[in-house]
Amino acid sequence: MLTTIAVLVGFGCLSGLTTVLFGFGGGFVTVPVVYAVAASGPQAMHLAVGTSTAVMVVNAAGGTLAQYRSGRLRRDYVWPLAGYVAIGAALGALAATAAPDGLLHVLFAVYLGLTIVDSLVRRGFLRGGVPRPLGARTASLGGVTIGAVASFLGVGGSVMTVPLLRRRGLPMAHAVAMANPLSLPVAVVATAVYLTVPAPDGSRGVDLLAGALLLAGSLPTIGVVRRLLPHVPDRVHAVAYVGLLVVALVAVLV
Repeated sequence: MLTTIAVLVGFGCLSGLTTVLFGFGGGFVTVPVVYAVAASGPQAMHLAVGTSTAVMVVNAAGGTLAQYRSGRLRRDYVWPLAGYVAIGAALGALAATAAPDGLLHVLFAVYLGLTIVDSLVRRGFLRGGVPRPLGARTASLGGVTIGAVASFLGVGGSVMTVPLLRRRGLPMAHAVAMANPLSLPVAVVATAVYLTVPAPDGSRGVDLLAGALLLAGSLPTIGVVRRLLPHVPDRVHAVAYVGLLVVALVAVLV
């Protein structure tokens, strides 16, 4: 029991660190650890994803408030994109409840691989550029796609919103800041859907104890890292982001 507690709190700290640095970390970090140490039975993956999304609700809400106070949020990039993300999230979460675990893993790995290659090959992500507006088509079609894929795969969506905003010319610091409010609708909608799926012990899709332990690690870490993190050069930040995607892909494949 003590080992399980230590593991969950420790990975909560890691989730908090990646949330501050890259705008994501919930699904990538918490789903595997909850699945490995806290979930069991035929609904184990759904319980792990539901717990992860519930944790992301708290982390994303806190991150959104902090970024708002810092002045880095820009309404024209957050809205109406967030609304379309929420619509897509509802569709993706509903589809995921009927999808086999094997399919989710394969699609997740394929998506990560394509994102990594696209970030390295196409101009815009590593070098940045001049900020440009999203446009109605990008906000609507892009938002629904982001929400559906993120919710279906059990991640917050920032793994897609950061590259999108980066290619629109935003500095990495601002793209990461925008990832928090854009992840919030995915987390809220996905949690609501997974709460309707019974867990092995009769609960409704969220392991409250595991979630509390993860938050016990992530919330203090987020607060400390935000205060102590030095300025990270834009290109270094972008390269590190791609590096974390590579680590996530390796973890999924292994």
